[in-house]
Amino acid sequence: MSNAPLMPKATAVWLVENTSLTFDQIADFCKLHPLEVKGIADGEVASGIKGHDPITSGQLTREEIALSEKNSNRPLQLAQSKVRLPEIKRRGARYTPLSRRQDRPNAILWLVRNHPELKDAQIMRLVGTTKTTLQAIRNRTHWNSAALTPTDPVTLGLCTQMDLDLEVARAAKNQPLVQDHGQTLMPAELTTAYDVEEEDVFGSSEGHRPAEDNEETVNLDSVFAKLKDYKAEE
Repeated sequence: MSNAPLMPKATAVWLVENTSLTFDQIADFCKLHPLEVKGIADGEVASGIKGHDPITSGQLTREEIALSEKNSNRPLQLAQSKVRLPEIKRRGARYTPLSRRQDRPNAILWLVRNHPELKDAQIMRLVGTTKTTLQAIRNRTHWNSAALTPTDPVTLGLCTQMDLDLEVARAAKNQPLVQDHGQTLMPAELTTAYDVEEEDVFGSSEGHRPAEDNEETVNLDSVFAKLKDYKAEE
């Protein structure tokens, strides 16, 4: 069975004293170790615990015990309750034990620093604080701001990791998506243009200009005249 009875050790004490069930059957039903049940039978364990009758509490029936007493390999079956209690829904702020209330400012500071996306109502719901205290810590006007140390509220026992993850996931849904494409290439019309801006991309642009732009205009008449003069001198 996956569910243990109420007051498992007290139930085991009663079963040891009032039934002929084996230690293994009692241990399996009460979710105890067989040696622990043997210690109960020997008086070495749970000596000060009064036995709890599982029949009067509706966890076992006499027929169920009788069937298991006849067959030592048959496990006891926990009786299902005929009354279903409605789930109690918590309303309002989370209750914080007195011994841990002094740790709430540290937890609030941790949430403000590490999860800025959380709303005030979410932080108040997680650690059971008031809006006045929360605003004082946000604005650094809390009377003990200088001595506060950011501490994870889960490690302080103010909330569970599941509760924290749930609130963070809710806050993330309301955050706008920020698209960061990183560094991109310059447009083609800028990188292929032969102007001053090309120097910012490739350096000097003289080596990239067509060869005909660098050639000087040649005067053919002056060239032939120089050749004639050269031959005459010979």
